[in-house]
Amino acid sequence: MTVGTTPGRRRAEHLGPDRRRPQVLDSALTIAVEQGVSAVSMTAVAERMGVTKPVVYACFATRHEILAALLEREERRLLDGVLAALPEKPSFENPKRLLIEGFQALFQTVAAQPDSWRILFAAGADPAISERFGRARSLVADRVAELMRPALVRWGSHDIDRKLPALVEIFMGAGEGAVRALLQSGDTWTTDELGEFVGKTVFGALRNA
Repeated sequence: MTVGTTPGRRRAEHLGPDRRRPQVLDSALTIAVEQGVSAVSMTAVAERMGVTKPVVYACFATRHEILAALLEREERRLLDGVLAALPEKPSFENPKRLLIEGFQALFQTVAAQPDSWRILFAAGADPAISERFGRARSLVADRVAELMRPALVRWGSHDIDRKLPALVEIFMGAGEGAVRALLQSGDTWTTDELGEFVGKTVFGALRNA
């Protein structure tokens, strides 16, 4: 046995803290999704990575630092993905198609980073997650409102200021519910199929507002 190693544990490849940190966060994310945020610890992360605890401590000094960095990274991933799915300068010539393509783009980001979304939906069980992702949700809702208002004006809707907050929540709720369905559905839906279904459904609600 090599001196300085633990029986049954191979020596970790020397990568250095900068290259190890993403691996630490990936392992912490997996633990949080599978067992809950409370299960994330320095020991649990080291065991998941197959390294000794000093390797983890070289990257983050405490469990709190790991969780803070993890939540910051996942919040940014989700926010970037959702905002990218919203058109910067939408054309309202075909609003139904606009909604369909927007939801399809959203669901493609979900399929690419499913664990990022799973930890988001654990928010109800952890106040730290709820607070952080609640801020991100508010930013997305504000952007949706900016895009939705000119569409309502174009369609001749009345009492827009009163209706808009409710319509934004309908839009956000439909998206969040569909994301949950996609994560739980296995192969029941493709991202394009679900995007078309949700886009048409939301279009009907907005068009009749």
